[in-house]
Amino acid sequence: MVAPRVVVVHRASEWTELLARHGTRGQVAFFLQQRDQSPAEVSARHDELDAALSTVAAGIPSDWRRATVERAELSRFAFEPEDVVLVVGQDGLVANVAKYLDAQPVIGVDPAPGRNAGVLVPHAPAATAALLARVRQGIAAVHERTMVEARSDDSQSLVALNEIMIGQPGHQSARYLLEVGGIVERQSSSGIIVGTGTGASGWCRSIARIQAPQLLLPEPTEQVLAWFVREPWPSPTTGVDLIAGRLDGDRLALRVESDTLVAFGDGIESDRLSLRWGQRVTVGISPRTLRTVVA
Repeated sequence: MVAPRVVVVHRASEWTELLARHGTRGQVAFFLQQRDQSPAEVSARHDELDAALSTVAAGIPSDWRRATVERAELSRFAFEPEDVVLVVGQDGLVANVAKYLDAQPVIGVDPAPGRNAGVLVPHAPAATAALLARVRQGIAAVHERTMVEARSDDSQSLVALNEIMIGQPGHQSARYLLEVGGIVERQSSSGIIVGTGTGASGWCRSIARIQAPQLLLPEPTEQVLAWFVREPWPSPTTGVDLIAGRLDGDRLALRVESDTLVAFGDGIESDRLSLRWGQRVTVGISPRTLRTVVA
């Protein structure tokens, strides 16, 4: 029988990235001082992350297989179906890894309590051994977090944990025909956001406060999405009646009327769908979920 494998996902610290760029600790310190930043604070954050990773590593059973992957390598890493994924870092790092998974349990570990929101990384490094034991025994409490998916009519697809944004790549006005709930409207706007209950604690909540304060945002495990049109522009040919709502099983559809629009998830513009004039894209609930271990 093959031993279980733990994959530890983390992001290189600011100090590590600066050291790779500048070569020596002295040059890093000079660079930071020139920008009125404290080398000691940046170095302390590096040490904090390093200590958390060491504690996590010590909590992995000695008979388990293990692998480590940095955020920049995620697109090239092959996750196995039986992996247990340990994400050590900020909440956003869990969102970064989510689209590469398919039902593997995720344990979010916070290396810097008090600096992170801790929504997706609620666990202390010292809890690693106990959490892995519960996962192995099949008794871990898990949240099945809803994800959002965009599909284009040329078979491109994209999945995200928090939200998908559709807009103009240069952040100018996006022109499109929007269809939702059987209603169709031609619009010109800064783009459309479709978010999950997990995303409702971040960008979507910020937009909802201004755009639709009465809209009931979904819970993380609820099979519902929330959508918002950013800064719709009223004109003789474009309307502003469709600005926000909920998607409960149905899908939002958009037909591109700009030269190019893009769709990207969780703020990662480098991984995106490119949509040309006349193309149609739909956004709805993904059949995949993110399984986060809560206890």
